[in-house]
Amino acid sequence: MQKQKYRKMKKKVLILSSSPRKGGNSDTLCDEFLRGASQMGHDVEKVFLRDKTILYCTGCSRCSLEGKPCPQKDDAAEIIDKMLVADVIVMATPVYFYTMSAQMKTLIDRCCGPYVRMKNKEFYFILTAADEQRENLMRTVDTFQGFLDCLPNPVIKGVVYGTGVWHPGEVKRTPAMQEAYEMGRNV
Repeated sequence: MQKQKYRKMKKKVLILSSSPRKGGNSDTLCDEFLRGASQMGHDVEKVFLRDKTILYCTGCSRCSLEGKPCPQKDDAAEIIDKMLVADVIVMATPVYFYTMSAQMKTLIDRCCGPYVRMKNKEFYFILTAADEQRENLMRTVDTFQGFLDCLPNPVIKGVVYGTGVWHPGEVKRTPAMQEAYEMGRNV
C-alpha cells in the first residue's frame, strides 16, 4: 500500500496591522506571522491600517438596512472586501489602556453591513503591551471576541501575546517572535 502525502490547502491570509508606527512591536510580530505563513505557501497580504484612510461609521444604516455600499469615500470598503475573500484574518494591535487601537476599532465598526457575509473565517490575534501580565490583555481579546460573536461561524485559532514591550524593537527579544512565526507556519 502506497503512502499518500497530504498537503495543507493553500489559504488566503489577510494580516491587518493596526500599529500607528511602522516597525512597532505588533507590526513586527505581523511580519513574523507573514514570514511563517508565506514559507508554507499560503497567499499572504498585510494591510497597514496607518497607511489607509478609514473614516468613522456615521450610523446612516445604508449598508445594514438598505444593503447598499457605504457612501463614504475612503479605504474601508477595499479592506472589508479583502476580509470577505480571506480564509484567515490576523488582527494585530498594540494595547492602549487595556483595549485595541482606535485604528482597529474604527475598521471593525465599518464592518457593520458586510459582517454577516464574513462566514467560516479563521482568526488569529496579535497583541502587544507594556504590561507584562497576559491576563491583563484579556479585555482586548474580549473586544475582538465581541466582533467575532456577530460573525457566522468564526474560529479563533490562536493569540500571540507580546507582553512587557513598549519601545519599537523590544518585542524582538521575547518568545512572541517565535510564537508569531510558528502560528504563521501552522495556518
